[in-house]
Amino acid sequence: MALDVAEIDPTPPFSPSKLFNGKSSSPSKNNSALFNTNNFPSISSSTTSFSTLHESLPESPHVFDFSEIIAATNNFLTNRISTASSTPSWRCTLHGKDVIIFQRKFQPQIGLQQFKDRFYKICLCHHTSIIQLLGISISADYLYLVYNFVNGAKLSDCLRSSKTPNFTVLSSWISRMQVATDLAHGLDYIHNKSGINISLTHNHIKSSSIIVTEPSFNARICHFGVAQLCNEDDWNKRIEKPSSEIFENSKKKMELKEKQLRLKSKKVQIKGVRGYMAPEYKSSGVATPMTDVYAFGVVILELLTGEEPVKFEFDRRKGNFVRVSLVESAMAVIEEGGGGDDVEGRLRKWVDRRLKDSFPIRVAEKITRLAIRCVDVDPAKRPNMAHVANKISKLYIESKIWSDNLVNLANLSMSLAPR
Repeated sequence: MALDVAEIDPTPPFSPSKLFNGKSSSPSKNNSALFNTNNFPSISSSTTSFSTLHESLPESPHVFDFSEIIAATNNFLTNRISTASSTPSWRCTLHGKDVIIFQRKFQPQIGLQQFKDRFYKICLCHHTSIIQLLGISISADYLYLVYNFVNGAKLSDCLRSSKTPNFTVLSSWISRMQVATDLAHGLDYIHNKSGINISLTHNHIKSSSIIVTEPSFNARICHFGVAQLCNEDDWNKRIEKPSSEIFENSKKKMELKEKQLRLKSKKVQIKGVRGYMAPEYKSSGVATPMTDVYAFGVVILELLTGEEPVKFEFDRRKGNFVRVSLVESAMAVIEEGGGGDDVEGRLRKWVDRRLKDSFPIRVAEKITRLAIRCVDVDPAKRPNMAHVANKISKLYIESKIWSDNLVNLANLSMSLAPR
């Protein structure tokens, strides 16, 4: 694994002017001397731990030659992954690494230099809950994104299977809280803690874009960087406008902005999945951190119930199919008239029955209320991911204490025999 020289030297690991020269970019060979353990006699006994640290560092960005993509995928004829998504993808080996390649339609509305800057910054991001973008390749109208392959199952498949509807690997409350916690911290990193002085947006948060790994049921977020590289978010608006203009609340400017967004929505094909799209995203087609928060709230409701965000069920009384929204059902559980006991009863009927009624009811109510705040129609009323991650971490701790106490009670035995 190559060292990201940005960790040592503030200068970029490659020259932006050579980014699209048709050859794979790689860090300078001089960096290898930095990892020569002979240069560090005081840590000669810690070679193993040093090697582990080296391997954990993010790689320098790669721009793969398209011929390498063709060779790795056997001209796109083999190794294609069969998914419900419309995005073509292939699992293969590239530069000795097990990777997955996604193909995206590439119609950039930004300059080449802006694209280079985005690519470089995104590849510097590194978090345990995010699947790493290793590099890209461009051919004609398509962008090929190369990610590290993570062995696991999609969260949507973990929660729902047509073959075994009564079974789920996420059969315990703590396993679902683990997924929620990892997802919250991964999104918090994307929005607030990437260290590149800008709030990024994911724009593809859904249960089929989250990989759950065994044995600890950790969650990893897929498709990070697509929103920026395919120009789906409002990156330009946030980094080019002066702060005085961003925070100006002039009524005329707000009306003009809304009009521009409506006009833009007629020209731009909105990329989104039914049930996960925030109302403002449907009208504007512009992704923001708050649209991610909305999608995150929907995923939390999926974790609680195991149900799809939107589905159609046959109503025998009406004689036709009716739309059933997970967001609306959650609001009905929490906000319908009645006291605390009524909420508890409705929650026990609403939460996934495969958990066998084994979950801390107060924690379930708190996280449901948090998810409802995340899916508020008004983006200004949604909490930011820093707040959400902090709340969910506390709820995870409460759940862990509850789970440990449950195990201790199950192991408790009593003997009445004489001593």
